[in-house]
Amino acid sequence: MRPAEQSDALVEERALVERAQAGDRQALGALLRRHGPRLYRSVLLPRLGSPAAAEEALSQTYMKVVERFDQFTWQNVGVYPWLRVVAMRVALDQLRQRKREVLFEPADLSREIDAAQTDERDANAIERHDLAVARERVERALGRINPRYAAAIRLRVLEDRSREEAAAELDVTVGTLDVVLHRAMAALRKALAEAMGGLS
Repeated sequence: MRPAEQSDALVEERALVERAQAGDRQALGALLRRHGPRLYRSVLLPRLGSPAAAEEALSQTYMKVVERFDQFTWQNVGVYPWLRVVAMRVALDQLRQRKREVLFEPADLSREIDAAQTDERDANAIERHDLAVARERVERALGRINPRYAAAIRLRVLEDRSREEAAAELDVTVGTLDVVLHRAMAALRKALAEAMGGLS
């Protein structure tokens, strides 16, 4: 997007924000429709790992945004960075509630939220960064664990296949799949933690 187009988009977005904060539900709906797909594909899905979990988190994000939109303060990067932090907090809540089959530890996401509070890039730059980091991190970690474990995670978590489908694909019983997946998630978390340790 050229600077002039970006400036026009921000002017338009600011007008929507002002209308939404004055109680215009249609303006708030327009903002959510504009940024919802981006929140889903680059914030929620990479961190939660399954379409169902990401869709649930997006619905919760919308509810929180509706409840708290009066707390938003306009910055010259638009509303997306604020929406992203709201979505990341929802994802963090989900991760804390789930005991198994999570790609990222809650502590990792807490650190991301802290960093996001001061992020001043535009929405497109943030999205590109989020997608690249999540993809690279998961792929690198999957490459460091047992190939059978990686296959179980791809089928069950990344592709959101049923337990029965994943078991059939791996040629094991559903009970064996559960054991393999439990070990696979532990191995992936360890690989991700080691990768994070190497970055610090």
